[in-house]
Amino acid sequence: MKNYVLMALVCIHLGAVAQQGQEIRLTGRSNSAAAMQQPYVILISADGFRWDFAEQFGATNLLKLRQQGVQARYLRPGFPSLTFPNHYSIVTGLYPSGHGIVDNNFFDPALQRRYAMNNKKAVQDGIFYGGVPLWTLAEQQQMLAASYFWVGSEAPIGGSFQTYRFPYTEHAPIGERIAGVKAWLQLPDAERPHLITFYMPEVDHAAHSHGVAAAETGAAVKFVDDAIGQLVQAIAPLGLPVNFIFVSDHGMTEVRTDKWLSLPPSVDTAKFVVAAGDVVIHLYAKNHDDIAPAYRKLKKEARHFRVYRAEEVPTRWHYAKKDDRYGRIGDLILVAERPYVFNLSAKKLTPGKHGYDPALRDMRGVFYAWGPAFRPNRTIRGFDNIHIYPLVARILGLRITQAVDGRAEVLEGLLR
Repeated sequence: MKNYVLMALVCIHLGAVAQQGQEIRLTGRSNSAAAMQQPYVILISADGFRWDFAEQFGATNLLKLRQQGVQARYLRPGFPSLTFPNHYSIVTGLYPSGHGIVDNNFFDPALQRRYAMNNKKAVQDGIFYGGVPLWTLAEQQQMLAASYFWVGSEAPIGGSFQTYRFPYTEHAPIGERIAGVKAWLQLPDAERPHLITFYMPEVDHAAHSHGVAAAETGAAVKFVDDAIGQLVQAIAPLGLPVNFIFVSDHGMTEVRTDKWLSLPPSVDTAKFVVAAGDVVIHLYAKNHDDIAPAYRKLKKEARHFRVYRAEEVPTRWHYAKKDDRYGRIGDLILVAERPYVFNLSAKKLTPGKHGYDPALRDMRGVFYAWGPAFRPNRTIRGFDNIHIYPLVARILGLRITQAVDGRAEVLEGLLR
């Protein structure tokens, strides 16, 4: 707690501006001479941009730009295929079980606290975030970094922030966001960030609300495509060696809205803490002796969902008890089978969902990259999103200072 109080005082001392929607800038920092010689990376995420959306909806700018560099057949998310775990995997090189953001909504038994994506206090609390995000790695090596939104960017991870950041809001016009990125790249060499993260929620919102084939989803894809075209055009006159990496955190699929799954009747909420989402429910036992009998009952009740003990989940998920560095994965995990979802509040369901097994084709995301660091006109096979971390570190000349799940050799053939 003392670290967080100290960081708050430091931010005040440095003159950080903290109003919603305004840039927060920490002064007294500068790039090292070595950092100023490195290129630039803008890491862009279009939330929910499924692997096939560019072709499906005619994203002309992205289709053209990827030909100038590299495209993967798909980007595979970690389990669960949700926004918060996977955005943080991309910037830490760790599976969710390794960095601690194991779901959009979970319980930490050691802290006796919940984390939820709609809980601003929790989202901004650095105690929940493990690993070393790319912006922290850069700042530790005296290279300035900036975030125009990203999961984790509003928390003092490891006790510190990146030099430039914006508090998350969905009300900033796209022109304002692009102008903000350009303004960072127009700063003097010593003050200019070499790593910028840039997040766009529009496709995810539209696909959730209207479905994966809806005109509204197509309009959101074209909105993102136009924005990327504007961003590239705005930055080109600066003459900087800027590399663009365009990714998504997960895909999207159609689900049933007329029939859903409720909390199984055998779940005793007096014995288990429940953390529920659309696809995954975590059950945390208050007494370890209650796990086995509850598991046996749930296996008998399982219809359109699967039940796992923490030690028996599929190996490919990297989500078993032995992988759970922070003890935040439930003792029992319920996973809906597509096209069904859990709906514990019996609310009206939206047709687009994600969170399912990353092996499903519809859960796949996208990876395109272009710029002076990348070889042109290359198509590679799909890969796990954890491998983006060592790729970005290599482009920026950063030393990876702790063990990560991502491996540099997976993508080493992409660079010139």
